[in-house]
Amino acid sequence: MSLSKNNLKLITSLQQKKYRQKQKLFVAEGIKVVKELLNSSLEISQIYTTDDSLEFINGIDFTKISENELKKISTLKKPNKVLGLFKIPEKSEEIINSNFILVLDEVNDPGNLGTIIRLCDWFGVTELVCSKNTVDCYNQKVVQSTMGSLTRVTISYVDLPSFLLSTTLPVYTADMNGDNVYTSKLPQKAILVMGNEANGISEEISEIVKHKLTIPRFGDIQQTESLNVATATAILLSEFKRVMI
Repeated sequence: MSLSKNNLKLITSLQQKKYRQKQKLFVAEGIKVVKELLNSSLEISQIYTTDDSLEFINGIDFTKISENELKKISTLKKPNKVLGLFKIPEKSEEIINSNFILVLDEVNDPGNLGTIIRLCDWFGVTELVCSKNTVDCYNQKVVQSTMGSLTRVTISYVDLPSFLLSTTLPVYTADMNGDNVYTSKLPQKAILVMGNEANGISEEISEIVKHKLTIPRFGDIQQTESLNVATATAILLSEFKRVMI
């Protein structure tokens, strides 16, 4: 069976958030990512593959397509044999009462969000709360960057000021003028807020946050303005998790 024009139109439309929300579907590509998602609780809608001998699609209805057809629906430079359409799960507005929550304020880059989701998975942070203007976690670039971690982290999009004002946990953020993270006594239960790639956290959020941390520069020249948000998140998560050992 080949790829129909209607399916081609549907799959390419899912590159846009409004169509993902309308169809309640998202795209995942490549053997590793699709295999991870198939092993999760996510519901599969359709599988397209150029290789019907792949073991992990046994027992699943799939459509065999040509490499040229896969290139037409793929956003990857080198498509890797399989593309899947998965149903976006219904999300609860309720935030789980976790001991440690990571919060993102207007993170725009899909690669950064995908990496941060992987970091949450690595450090055992199960709850990721995003401002409503943070990039969509079902963006194809985000899905690819997570390499399957998307299924193991609960992600919520909320009104951030309201959420932070309602929490009883201490709230921390990264700030160039904050306290040295390596000499600060960090709590086991906390919220860590990370901000926009260019501007950091918004002024409104900055007024809410009581505790500000900096990652000191050790180089002699010290001309680097700032760290990438995903890199800074990795360092700060490592320090917060250190106190839990």
